[in-house]
Amino acid sequence: MCSHQPSSPSADGTAPHIVAAHPEQGWNLLCDGAIVFDDSGELHPDGSVIAPRRAFVEQLTVAA
Repeated sequence: MCSHQPSSPSADGTAPHIVAAHPEQGWNLLCDGAIVFDDSGELHPDGSVIAPRRAFVEQLTVAA
C-alpha cells in the first residue's frame, strides 16, 4: 500500500492510482487500499463508507 490518505489527493497533486481494475464487476482497488465503485461509492480500509452520489429523477433531463 502507498502513503496516500484514502481517495484524497496529496499536497503534491498526486491522487491514489488503480492497482486492480475490475470493470466487469464495477469496482477498482486503489493503491491506498480503498475500493471505488462505478456508481461513485467508496469503501475505505478503515471501514468507512462514502455513499454513491446519485441524481434525483427531477434533475435528469430528457433528450427529445
